[in-house]
Amino acid sequence: MARIPRITNQQILEAARQIFLQHGFGASTLEIAQQAGISEASIFKRFSTKEELFFAAMGIPEKPLWVNELESLCGKGDLKENLISICFKIMEFYSEVLPQIMMLRSRGNALPEPGDKEPRPIRDIKALTAFLQHEINQNRLRPCDPQTVAHILLGSLMNYVFLEQISSQAIIERVNLPIGTYLNSEVRAIEVSAFIQSFVDIVWQGIAPMQD
Repeated sequence: MARIPRITNQQILEAARQIFLQHGFGASTLEIAQQAGISEASIFKRFSTKEELFFAAMGIPEKPLWVNELESLCGKGDLKENLISICFKIMEFYSEVLPQIMMLRSRGNALPEPGDKEPRPIRDIKALTAFLQHEINQNRLRPCDPQTVAHILLGSLMNYVFLEQISSQAIIERVNLPIGTYLNSEVRAIEVSAFIQSFVDIVWQGIAPMQD
């Protein structure tokens, strides 16, 4: 007897993404189940809540990879180089996440309420603030307000991605590439690298450890 094909998590997520992009978080899991060709109960055997399904489908992890990297870099290596690496990871994360959020917002589609959790940007600020405070405590940064520095870093990187998205037509005309191609091109990689290097150089002048 032939085995009934088993649907993968990825297939469920692809179906969920299509529905969420059309209807926002208000879409029912029944609609998603029908799109995927499975029962609604099958969804909740794989994903414990609708919120978990939404963030997985939209490619928004509960804990971004760059936050994990913060924990592994605390007190280790060259701090300025670490900040450059972290900024690259943050830029990569928001380059993937912000277009999804902007697309939903532009269509008037709802996003999940944060509930008892703090909004993601606030959690991101707190994670980066804690990292910077640890480096200050280790005398690897000069005494300063780590939360202000965290806002400067995250805000500038998010703003870069945001401006890139809303300026997409100008970028297309400048580089003569479709925006999707440009975002994954060597041209953008060079521009992002130059921006981050220059940005960290400027910030570093204000937070570098005091010389004895």
